[in-house]
Amino acid sequence: MNPTEAFLWVWLPGAAEPVVAGRLTDRGSVVTFAYGRSYLERPDAIALYLPELPLRRGEITPISGDIAGCIADAGPDAWGRRVIEYQRIPESADLGTLAYLLASGSSRFGALDFQQSATEYIPQGHEQVPLGELAEVADRIENGVPLTPGLERALFHGSSMGGARPKAVLADGTQQMIAKFTSVTDSYPVVKAEFVAMELARRAGLNVAGVGLESVLGRDVLLVNRFDRTDGEGRKMVVSALTILELHDADGMAGRYATYADLAFHVRSRFTDPDTTLRELFARIAFNILVGNTDDHARNHAAFWDGTQLALTPAYDVCPQNRVGEEAAQAMAYGDDGDRLSQVARCVAHSSIYHLTVAQAREIVDQQIAVIIDEWSSVCDQAELSAADRDRLWGRQFLNPFALYDY
Repeated sequence: MNPTEAFLWVWLPGAAEPVVAGRLTDRGSVVTFAYGRSYLERPDAIALYLPELPLRRGEITPISGDIAGCIADAGPDAWGRRVIEYQRIPESADLGTLAYLLASGSSRFGALDFQQSATEYIPQGHEQVPLGELAEVADRIENGVPLTPGLERALFHGSSMGGARPKAVLADGTQQMIAKFTSVTDSYPVVKAEFVAMELARRAGLNVAGVGLESVLGRDVLLVNRFDRTDGEGRKMVVSALTILELHDADGMAGRYATYADLAFHVRSRFTDPDTTLRELFARIAFNILVGNTDDHARNHAAFWDGTQLALTPAYDVCPQNRVGEEAAQAMAYGDDGDRLSQVARCVAHSSIYHLTVAQAREIVDQQIAVIIDEWSSVCDQAELSAADRDRLWGRQFLNPFALYDY
């Protein structure tokens, strides 16, 4: 039976422990949220996100979709839901929004968590699990093989994170990482390609999440440092670009309306240090084009939220996509006219949106191309990519000729 209510807990900025913020109520077509009186009376209370959830009494109905976007950001996406459904067969077909939120582990994205109690916080799936066990869980779920009792404790570690690929949360002392596993459906070395792209992005001067590579049970594993955690026990409030753009993708369709141009508008009006942020945003768009990452949708961009302003998080999920031929388009349009073709010359033509001159934009692109060419062999060596895999990625995902047409 699906729950009709749940309590939302939050780590406020600088806090090591969560506090209850309010109650979620399933009203059938929507899930409403109401702040608790104790939270509203706190001197350090902040809105969970504006304009969605202003600090006020009473139930708040979502601006769009069936639940507030900042809350949806903390829920499981395709892989997390698959993990939960794997646990809940045969009743998984009837799971509602609150059921998914409550069933996913507490190591979720951002600073929110969901509980059945308003007075006692009990984290789910927080114990440390060896990487080998996490990899075996992912492998068994992908292949539809039942889990042994000893592996079931690891299951929560993949249920709270978004995305479509198999992943889990890994704790290494005080450092938390996202472990992204090779999939049985991979037709090329996806994990190593993402490592190469992320490392090249770092060397090109982009602000990216730190990454590492491991091999477990004969499978590649990408380890991504979490930027939504503090050095202590605290968490950072984060919202996706989809939420910033006031879009909701419960049906998988709204995301097509998300654009970099609209995101740039919000950067200019709501972000700290907008000019620096706009330059970084443009650099990320150009780099995605140059390395063949066309999966740059609005959930693959995020910002920290401090109750008043936004600040761009490090880049993540810079993953070159499988490609046949040359012509391609980005998931989000970078031009205010809807232009999204994966060509840096066209991107540069829209540089004014990002408060850059054409010369400044070209300087960014030129530097990125130089880094990709100069550092390619070094980074591929670091990833232990075979000669065959390097040949397959170069000129197809990385510096595809289409990306450089008319440049």
